Amino acid sequence: MLIATWNVNSIRTRLSQIIDWINQVNPDIICFQETKVMDDNFPIEPFEKLGYSVEVYGQKSYNGVAIISKIKAENVKKGFYGCKDFDQNIGIFLDQKRLISAEINGIKIINVYVPNGSSLVSEKFRYKINWLNCLASFLDEQEKKGQLICLMGDFNVAPSDLDIHDPDKYAGGIMASEIERNALNNVLKERLIDSFRIFEKNKSDWSWWDYRNNSYELNKGWRIDHIYISKELSSKLKSCVIDSSPRENIRPSDHAPVMIDLNLNDINVDFFDIEDDFFEI
Repeated sequence: MLIATWNVNSIRTRLSQIIDWINQVNPDIICFQETKVMDDNFPIEPFEKLGYSVEVYGQKSYNGVAIISKIKAENVKKGFYGCKDFDQNIGIFLDQKRLISAEINGIKIINVYVPNGSSLVSEKFRYKINWLNCLASFLDEQEKKGQLICLMGDFNVAPSDLDIHDPDKYAGGIMASEIERNALNNVLKERLIDSFRIFEKNKSDWSWWDYRNNSYELNKGWRIDHIYISKELSSKLKSCVIDSSPRENIRPSDHAPVMIDLNLNDINVDFFDIEDDFFEI
């Protein structure tokens, strides 16, 4: 099963590029971030014509996440639920559409668009850390139910210096600070592993290049788009690839798709019979 994540930076602006890429790659599941469109205006029909069902959670001009899948998505949830930090942050977390999840083919698919944070001294940075802390609580609840998890999206965090083209230049700054890395590690808690690093222990490869200063042409990028999987799935993982080719398009997204290939022929899905009675939005 081929699973992809892609921050498309406006689903409607990049639609023809996205459809072309799907026709070339033929993924089973794609998680989009920064769709930047209200649910009623999401271009569902082009994906349905290709045999996908579409689940969306969007807002006008900003943020927005979506899951499209050839395999029917079950128990779709929009936003945080079952999160111990949710109540105290409900006002701010309701405003931004950054998380959608579903159960597909025996796996809990969780698609996230983590806030950028702007700078370490801004209110937006505090929001980012609070958001990641709530994501950690959300994952705690999934773990209690024994679910196999595939967590993916634009995390706006480079996990290590190996994931930045010039780590000395950006050391301690936004997307590279220890505070953010610690918050991300708290989400993962060693229960989830970085698919890319299973195959590429010491390689530097990028999923995002700034539009400015010819960053793509000079290969000055960051790896901030990730796919994390439950340790129990590691033996099923056949590959993890960052496909930079769409970044060469005219008016591309500043992000590239990341893909994994999982062999799920013998996955046990009995755990999905557990009743889910958590609060959802």
